[in-house]
Amino acid sequence: MVMFLFLVLALAIVVAAVTLAVVGGGEGSGPLPEAPPERLRDPLPSGRPVGRADVDALRFPLAARGYRMSDVDDALNRLGAELAERDARIADLESALAGARAAGPVRMDKPGPEEDQR
Repeated sequence: MVMFLFLVLALAIVVAAVTLAVVGGGEGSGPLPEAPPERLRDPLPSGRPVGRADVDALRFPLAARGYRMSDVDDALNRLGAELAERDARIADLESALAGARAAGPVRMDKPGPEEDQR
């Protein structure tokens, strides 16, 4: 019974010490200071198109409830703009190809010697 009371008392002292350390037990500084939030270290490149390796290397810093929404929103906006740009370029190339096919077959063979003399 004495051992049980000793363990309960020791547990109460440890809990009180941890509580005082977290709350700021009389140091006058108040609770623990706020840590500055982490920032995105390697954002997507701005001087060139985004590639697969850029997306694979993208790592968002953790925040209190997951990821910082502004970092994720910026990355998704950039990727969306790049995809829209590429889709427009593909559509332009496909329409140019369709126009070239509609214009007729293109002769790709070399001219013969009799055609050179004309």
